[in-house]
Amino acid sequence: MKLSLSTMAAAAGLVMISRPCLSFAPKCHRAATATTAAAGRSLVGHVRQVGAPSTFTTRLFVEGATSAPAATIPAGTTNGETDPTPKKVITRRILSGVQPTGSLHLGNYLGAIKQWVEFQNTGKFFPGARDENEVDGDNNNTIINENFFCVVDLHAITVPQDPSQLEESTLASAALYIASGIDPTKSKIFVQSHVSAHAELAWLLNCVTPMNWLERMIQYKDKAKKAAKVAAEASDDGSASSSNNSGVGVGLFTYPVLMAADILLYQADRVPVGEDQRQHLELARDIVRRFNSEYCRGNQYKNRCKKAGVPSRPVFTEPEAMIVSAPSGGEDEDGIGGVARVMSLTEGTSKMSKSDPSDYSRINILDPPDVIRDKIKKCKTDSYTTGIEWNNPDRPEATNLLNIYAAVQPHRTKEDILTEVTGMKWGTFKPLLAEAIVNHLEPIQTKYAAVRADETYLRSVLKEGADAAEAIAQTTLKAAKVAMGFSVPK
Repeated sequence: MKLSLSTMAAAAGLVMISRPCLSFAPKCHRAATATTAAAGRSLVGHVRQVGAPSTFTTRLFVEGATSAPAATIPAGTTNGETDPTPKKVITRRILSGVQPTGSLHLGNYLGAIKQWVEFQNTGKFFPGARDENEVDGDNNNTIINENFFCVVDLHAITVPQDPSQLEESTLASAALYIASGIDPTKSKIFVQSHVSAHAELAWLLNCVTPMNWLERMIQYKDKAKKAAKVAAEASDDGSASSSNNSGVGVGLFTYPVLMAADILLYQADRVPVGEDQRQHLELARDIVRRFNSEYCRGNQYKNRCKKAGVPSRPVFTEPEAMIVSAPSGGEDEDGIGGVARVMSLTEGTSKMSKSDPSDYSRINILDPPDVIRDKIKKCKTDSYTTGIEWNNPDRPEATNLLNIYAAVQPHRTKEDILTEVTGMKWGTFKPLLAEAIVNHLEPIQTKYAAVRADETYLRSVLKEGADAAEAIAQTTLKAAKVAMGFSVPK
């Protein structure tokens, strides 16, 4: 599964996709009152108002309210004297998601889901994506964090999926979110296709995006080759050829536009993404400029907005990329961790991926202990006799396995681990690594079994999340429709 927002932003990253954060996050008005509006594969930004003034409250999340009066928190007092500066309510939103294809693996968990849990519980996101101008430390602000985690099934079907398995994969992914630490009382979990605005806005943006912009997308070219090869292998009549795109759906070509819609629906202005998603972020910026320039100007636009009751400012916020560089076994201010870039067990220079034909290239979160031990036993290493090293560019497998060892033992320091493994041979290290992974995943697997067994509960969580996301997304979608001249319900 993945964007991301990888991903969303896919990660969506994402694509799944910061001050709100997509794997996506949104823009805050730095005014005495707080307003919100409503983004993929992993992104952080500030919330910007796009419809009627609203603030996110428990009432909004639980009851699905779409707007509420904005509030300024009264000034505080110091030594009996009133602080003249009122506190501002600043909303930070994170929206991120992973595709429900195959099985979630250790790379999805360490590189995305674990980071979501960190943001949910502490309000801190990946160190590499942190905005140093963030307002966290400003005593004049009150921070409200809003977390939306999405199963991006619309992204998944850009390549063929087995209809008999897609629903189960979707529910399994949602259950794994919860089992991994996403708390439905603190965060909203929903399925992308359950919020119709994602597909609807993607179509509107498709109609304003030139084809040659999409033809430049490097990831499309790579994915198209893989998809064409799969289609050729699965073709009974030989109608699909691996040498052309006859077996590639249009959805794969327009995938970046859907990712842009994921981001823009929630008004992300800062988007932490991996280097491989930079080009998709630039496309989203181009789309914003084109849309705002073409539809959000002049008296006719102002009149349409006034008639529909929406603000007559540009509809979309232009997102900025915050490139997240994963530490190579290094440590950040909080110790080893950050965004763990987990590589393949069979090739240390390639990312761990669900699309790799070899299941031995990855550790799936639900792999039984004996399977994990066998995969680690057979994983690729090297023939160096100098012991295990971290960050030697000639030893990518060693760095990857040490990164995993550190990531599943977050309480340990780099120095502690290096002291333990220095001079150690692979035959000694591999069993230690396997047991560390087994011990880390065991409570997740146990909780997953309980959550997945209670489908009524799981579906209720997804409905509540979809209702909350829909309320935000429809505000942006309405503004976009008004700008383009559609007739919208009163």
